[in-house]
Amino acid sequence: MSMLLPVGRLAVAHWALLAVCALFLLVAAFVLDDYGVSGDGEAQREIGSAALDYLAGEGERAFERLWFDHDRYYGPGWELVLVLVERGLRLEDSRDIWLSRHFLTHLFFLVSGAFCYLLVYRILGSRMLALVAMILFLLHPRLYAQSFINSKDLPFLAMFMIALYVTHRAFRRDTLGAFLLCGVSVGILVHLRIFGLILFAAVLAMRALDLALARDRQGRVCAMLTMGAFALGALLTCYALMPSLWTDPVGRFGELWDVLSNHPNPAYNLFRGESLYAPDGPPFDYIPVWIGITTPLVVPLLALVGVAGLVWRGTRRPGGIPRNTSLRFGLLLLFLFVAPIMYIPAAGNNIYHDWRQVSFLYAPLVLLAAVGLRGLLSFCGHWRMRAGVWVLMGVAVVVIIVSMVKIHPLHPSYFNTLVDRTTPNRLISQYPLGGWQQDYWMLLRDIVDDHPEQRIFVTEPSLLGQAVLLPASERKWISANVDAIYSGAFYSDHPVSGQTYTSRVYNNNLASFKGMQVGRGGAAKIIQEALAGEPVRTVDPSTQGSFWLHDNAIIFVMKDCSREYLNGYAMIHLYPHDLTALYRRTVRLGFVQYWIKITHRQQLDDGRCAVVFLLPDYPVVRANAFQRRSDERPILWNAWFGFTPPFDEAMLAGDPAASSVFDVYLDDSALVYVKNDCTDAEYDTYFFLHLFPEASEEIPFYRQQYGFDNLDFLLWQYGGRSGDRCEAVVPLPAYPIASIRTGQYDATGQLWSVEFALPDQE
Repeated sequence: MSMLLPVGRLAVAHWALLAVCALFLLVAAFVLDDYGVSGDGEAQREIGSAALDYLAGEGERAFERLWFDHDRYYGPGWELVLVLVERGLRLEDSRDIWLSRHFLTHLFFLVSGAFCYLLVYRILGSRMLALVAMILFLLHPRLYAQSFINSKDLPFLAMFMIALYVTHRAFRRDTLGAFLLCGVSVGILVHLRIFGLILFAAVLAMRALDLALARDRQGRVCAMLTMGAFALGALLTCYALMPSLWTDPVGRFGELWDVLSNHPNPAYNLFRGESLYAPDGPPFDYIPVWIGITTPLVVPLLALVGVAGLVWRGTRRPGGIPRNTSLRFGLLLLFLFVAPIMYIPAAGNNIYHDWRQVSFLYAPLVLLAAVGLRGLLSFCGHWRMRAGVWVLMGVAVVVIIVSMVKIHPLHPSYFNTLVDRTTPNRLISQYPLGGWQQDYWMLLRDIVDDHPEQRIFVTEPSLLGQAVLLPASERKWISANVDAIYSGAFYSDHPVSGQTYTSRVYNNNLASFKGMQVGRGGAAKIIQEALAGEPVRTVDPSTQGSFWLHDNAIIFVMKDCSREYLNGYAMIHLYPHDLTALYRRTVRLGFVQYWIKITHRQQLDDGRCAVVFLLPDYPVVRANAFQRRSDERPILWNAWFGFTPPFDEAMLAGDPAASSVFDVYLDDSALVYVKNDCTDAEYDTYFFLHLFPEASEEIPFYRQQYGFDNLDFLLWQYGGRSGDRCEAVVPLPAYPIASIRTGQYDATGQLWSVEFALPDQE
């Protein structure tokens, strides 16, 4: 009973904390089923399974089945917890597995919210301020949604908040045990994400400062012992939770740093209308802008007030900072927020898909906001002014809740009022929307509800991947076994109305699927009619197959169905006349990208196989289809072909518009890059393309000062390699262009460049 008394006192003193937690749990019970499976959810689950099997004695073989080689360097701690619960409860149904993962990840997020409350209460001594900070922390629309579906970035954010609490407790108590516990928490943090090293370094630096300022031998000994306990606890914990480091602790940690500090994913960032190649590193304003336009405005505004207060207090008595625990911790929060924002662009680290990889920055930001709110209340001398501040805070929280309800469950696409949310499809042309594939889960549920007990054929991988969350009774009707592929539609074995299902947010179209009924005979008829004509393109080398065009379909016919390279997936890029027709796609790239499964094929009488890809409704100018293995960069086959007019070798019969390392030809609507005897280095090097318009207002406003539009790309994005020949076709924008500068560059600078004027376009 005596052990329960402190818990009882805590419950009585902080009843509001328990009430808010209970309310959030109640809401979670109602919305748990509204969130789908993220695109990399299965890969994350495999990380936990591999770690558990490694511990069970399977050894290094356990990591060989991971989706990507770099997955072994992700900290498996939280994934290990989720898989242990899954196996401990013997969950076998996919819906039960994913709902349990969603609930547990969200529960961890709520626990970190409670630590946010306790930390603010310890710093500021106010239950009301602590409660407001906790609510603001939990009600960030994007992070709230990700707390169900993002099992890698959100657990790191949650652990970052917990580690901040333990760090504050360690410096306040200044005991060996407190710093050992602090080291354990920071070790867990570092193992989850390498960015946790920033807190590790900050704690060591602060303790080293205490050592330098110690006035007696006892103080110096205490500082040295606690510093050692912290470092030892952090290192042992980090290594204990990373089985992939055990066989080579030093070498493997170096590999971990190389991979996770600059992720190898060749992704693109759509940022203010410009497509940026993520491995090149973000611009310096990338992270602040993303945080500024996707965070409820009350938080950064209050944080600015808090920073101003900290700077004012620090400049008044700078000599007292080292011994002022409250002020020093506030400055630590400021450092933890600002340092990554400055370091990541300077180091050229790969960051992509908004700011989710640095979502941990929200922890110090919301704590600085709490400091700012306390400073604002202190500045208000009269009780009526303080009451007004609290009323405004209440209104701000209500506005956040209302905005979340309006776009539920598409919170990963939340933007605040700093950006244009009313102009149709304006946002989707400036920033990526529809993240985490929640729109696909909404569409799949609507389709299944409208067509009960009908066989639904789905060829869009992102839509099909959400089927694991359907009840088993509905899941049995979902199939990928179809002989015609159309990424913008679903098929039914019953007559369907042709209804189109579209998900929208802020007047922007995210994804759209229409109902179609295409039977086996329908696809066979398309193939038969197409093969009566001539192919538009034959794949080289070794003539693996050819492409035919027929009305609204592309037919790829393969000479040998049994070859290994014909299995798996291929990619089709479609270049539309009107970019506004695109859903969910990076408009600046100028094409729509589809994955098609080559194993969806029909056996022909002469032993060949055919794959039918039905074209979308919007007009298409060109298409590029190619295949490459997931474990190799080289393209296995590649084919370019046009629709109006077709692209063929006759276009290259004239002289190039410019010539250097690559010959650059000019088509009516595209540039064609060609080089024979193409080396690996030339194939893998970046191209730049500067377009100088006749009128500068044709290009986005933030590039008008430079006078040209810009595109950076790798050759395989717009073409490929056929034997020793490299070839790429880059579509030109619709606005009139006066001249063009293009070339290649690498880390050392520009390798070659050519510039040429365009003919008069009158």
